[in-house]
Parts: sequence; C-alpha cells; structure tokens
Amino acid sequence: MTLRQRSGSSVPLLGVEEEFLVVDADRGEVAPEAATVVDRARPALGTRVGGEITKFQVETRTDPCRSVEDLDAQLVEGRAAVQAAALSAGLRVIASGSPVLGRAVPPPITEGPRQDRGTATFRGLHDELAICAVHVHVEQPDRDRAVLIGNHLRQHLPALLALTANSPYWPERDTGYASWRSVTWGRWPVAGPPPFLTSARQYDEHVDMLLDAGALVDQGTIFWDLRLSTNHPTLEVRVADVPLTATESAALAALVRALVVVAGDAVDGGDEGPQLVPELLRLAYWRAARDGMGGHGVDVTTGRLLPAAALAERLVALARPALDEAGDGARVDAWLGWLATDGDGATRQRAAAARHGRLTDVVDEIAAQTAPNVPMCEESTPA
Repeated sequence: MTLRQRSGSSVPLLGVEEEFLVVDADRGEVAPEAATVVDRARPALGTRVGGEITKFQVETRTDPCRSVEDLDAQLVEGRAAVQAAALSAGLRVIASGSPVLGRAVPPPITEGPRQDRGTATFRGLHDELAICAVHVHVEQPDRDRAVLIGNHLRQHLPALLALTANSPYWPERDTGYASWRSVTWGRWPVAGPPPFLTSARQYDEHVDMLLDAGALVDQGTIFWDLRLSTNHPTLEVRVADVPLTATESAALAALVRALVVVAGDAVDGGDEGPQLVPELLRLAYWRAARDGMGGHGVDVTTGRLLPAAALAERLVALARPALDEAGDGARVDAWLGWLATDGDGATRQRAAAARHGRLTDVVDEIAAQTAPNVPMCEESTPA
C-alpha cells in the first residue's frame, strides 16, 4: 500500500494528555491533594500541568510534537516532575486507570460553577469519576475531513482499549475486568464511540442537540472516545486507560497517528468509513474491557471472537505504511512484543498483588513504573 501525496508534511503533529491519581506515600490510598502536587510541579512544567474534575487527579500535557522521540521525552519529563512534586509533600502519583486503595466513592470534586453544573446535571455519575485516561491529539485542521477520519477510527477503538487496559481494581477489590475505568465511564450519556457522521456541520448539530437535551454542561463535556477537540485543531482519541509507563503512552500515540494518516488516505479516496452494527461495537467494547490483551476480542465487522493479540497485530499491519513513513514502526513493534511477554497493565498490576497478596505492593509497583527515574523516597507500609 502506498500513501497518497498530501500537501505539507505527511506526518501530523501530535500531543498527549495523561491523567494520574494522587496517593498517600505510606498507605497507598487516594489522597485529595492534587492541588498541592500541581502547585509544586508548576515551576518545572508551567502550563503543562493542571488539575482535573476530582481532587485525586493530576493531568500533564505535552506540547505539539512532530517526533515521537520528542513526545516521549516530554512524557517522561512530565511524569518525573509530578512524581518529584508529590514525594516532596509525602505523596505519590500513580498511572492507573482506577484507584487501588482508599475511599474513592464519592470523590471530592473540585470547586467551581462549571463543576456545580456538572453535579446538578449528572448527579450520581460523579460518584465514580476518580478514573484516569490518556488522550492523544492528532493534528487535523480540516474539521470535515476529521469527522470522516473518525468514522474509520470507530472500528479500532475496542482494540486500542485492549492494548492499554490498566484498571483492574476498584477500591480494594479486583473487578475481574482489565479496564474497569471504561466500564464505569460507559454509563455516561455522552461517552463511548461517536455516531457515524458525514460532516463537521452534522457533528456540530449533534452536539447542539445534546446540549438542548440537557446531556451536556457545555461543548467541552462531549466525552466521546473520539471527538473533535474544542480547543485545538485536532482529532482527539480518548478511549485508553492511562498506561503504566511513558513508553507505552508514546507508542500508543504513534499508533493512533498512523491510523489517522491511513484513514485520511482512505477519506481522500472518497471512502466515508464503515457503518458498523452498534450492537457489535458495544460487544467489542465490553470484551476489550473484560479481557484486555489477555483473552479474546470481537471483530466488529463480523462478530467473531479472535485472540486480542491477533486483533492488535491486524491493527498494526493496517497502520504499517504510516508507521514506517514516520519512523515509528520499531517502537510500536517493541510495544506489542512487550505486551506479549509481560502482559497489559492490568496483568502487571495483578502480578504485583500475587507476589505477596498485598494491594500496597500494587500501588508501589505502579508508582515505580509511573516515573522510574525518580527514586521513591518513601516506603509503603505492608498491609
């Protein structure tokens, strides 16, 4: 397959947002001290660090990058800065899609009129908001083209979720799922995959309809797993749990960008994307959330069960031309090899618990993987 000639650089800019949970350094329990971590990390990161909807969460952001190597370096820098800031206050940050220890339901919500409107609108759904994702932004200034690219990407969302599954625990209990974050998130009226749409105008009309129906606080609360960014000229893929390591987030970003490029080539050839059976897409999401990379997934075009590894390999094969064009093929191949050997994040979290039967060991392992270049100055007390 040869990629079509595109105007300008054929390798779009990309950026990543990562969310982390703040925990007590001794007990490993979630701690409502995000503001402390943000304040202490700001001298190092500036506007690249901020808070989130709950007081348990911290978010870091990269600048737009052309090179995944540069992106990776910024991810490592951001994780190191927030981990060092947390440790200086007797805290830690962990890259997990869900809390492992502590009382996380309901979480303390940050104050503000927008948050108050959200609580009034979504009510009990706010009780399970202490969850962390990674968001990949890919440069896509043509909004009509971005919508059509999104139609092509919808079919890949379950596989991307399986690749990044990293939330097996919900406070102090193994849920049996690889990505419990995606299960809790799926309850929202504006979460999950977007509908099949054919233009930016139709996209905007759909958002306006949701606003009129009271399903949104504002346009920024379109929480689809794939959306047009409200603040940047990008297509934003939001389906993934935050991975344990920066290396995995960088590889995910490389794969997402390549899928966008390949889908854009199809759009430029007149293909608006497949119209999927909604029930099969929903089924594929559920199976990806349950099994992650450790079991089987659903082919959204046929409904057949296939090994999750086979679905991932097929996804990478589809993205191969753009991965090779950007020089990212070896990085993504190494990621798949790592997953085949060590398992997804959920598998690695459970392996940490199995060593001594202590959930504090899970938190310790996550913290160490979150920012391995930052020495852990505090030792966790055994449970």
